Amino acid sequence: MDEQKFSKYERARILGARALQIAMNAPLLIKINQEDLEKIKFDALKIAEIELNSNILPISIKKPFPARKEEALKRVKEKKISDEQKEELEAKEVEEIAKEGEIMQLAKPDDEEDEEVSSGNREE
Repeated sequence: MDEQKFSKYERARILGARALQIAMNAPLLIKINQEDLEKIKFDALKIAEIELNSNILPISIKKPFPARKEEALKRVKEKKISDEQKEELEAKEVEEIAKEGEIMQLAKPDDEEDEEVSSGNREE
């Protein structure tokens, strides 16, 4: 059997699934003598790791690749805007930002100084 290279996530998933099976009294796929089982304290995860390292687990990982497209790539058409149109769009954006600023009441440096003075009085 070809030795598969698993990512650490795939390895953890395989070991966890097999350890759960072993913990639920599934038959072992490898012969381990009683002394070795006592050394590893009958740990299901260690038994699953021994099985994985011996390449006898009937578990496989499918790694799908994205579908290939044979058609040629299309160029994106850029809209050409004149300098005048750019200036108009920028002016509209500036107006919208100013309107939103009025609604949200932009902070003024004077307001911030008043808050610092009032918060300083609270601490005393």
